[in-house]
Amino acid sequence: MGTFSIWHWLVVLLIVVLVFGTKKLKNIGSDLGSAVKGFKDGMKDGGTPESASTTTTTAQVGQDKPAAEKTTIDVEAKTKS
Repeated sequence: MGTFSIWHWLVVLLIVVLVFGTKKLKNIGSDLGSAVKGFKDGMKDGGTPESASTTTTTAQVGQDKPAAEKTTIDVEAKTKS
């Protein structure tokens, strides 16, 4: 009574498939897999030195523009009506 046999787990699996459907379970599995992959990639990227990544970012942003233009942000304000 304390342990579950393989038949108990098969019945539980059958009920879960009937309730959620195979398509929904497939989507949940792929979403979970992509989340784990993204987390692993983030952990790999987090291990690189930060100074190397900021150097490449600043080198790519407007090399020919003066410093005043780099910090200017052009926005358009909208009012609620």
